[in-house]
Amino acid sequence: MPSFDIVNEVDAQKLDNAINVATKEFSNRFDFHGSKTTLELDKKTMVLTLVTEDEMRVKAVQDIIISRMMKQGLESGSLDFGKEVYASGNMIKKEIKVKQGIDKEYAKKIIKLIKDTGIKVQASIMDEQIRVTGKKLDDLQAVIAKVRAGGFDLPLQFTNFRN
Repeated sequence: MPSFDIVNEVDAQKLDNAINVATKEFSNRFDFHGSKTTLELDKKTMVLTLVTEDEMRVKAVQDIIISRMMKQGLESGSLDFGKEVYASGNMIKKEIKVKQGIDKEYAKKIIKLIKDTGIKVQASIMDEQIRVTGKKLDDLQAVIAKVRAGGFDLPLQFTNFRN
């Protein structure tokens, strides 16, 4: 039976490349000369750590990160910009989490959308992904189109398409 998976994954290597290019970009910018701005990616926990002097630079670095992710083909909706935490003195430390996987509530919303379409497919939650199976490939492609048009703020990918 044909099937596919709905997932939310971020390619760690592309993200690392985007962060490295962003670091080079803000280190060469005129408005960052003399600043102690650092940006690091922890690949195990998938958390970006940004340390800089003021909120203007935080916003500028966020814009640089988003533009570099878009150029690498990554969706910026997978980043969770938390609140700033003031570190020592006048430094601002911000942790930006990279969202991976689909949590239960989003999965239930996606499955409800699939069932409301009336297309004869079965959708089931498997860990942090959704498996959709059906008898016809056309039905599965229609489900993909409906989910894409669903307006979810979580970036979704459709993988493991089997015939």
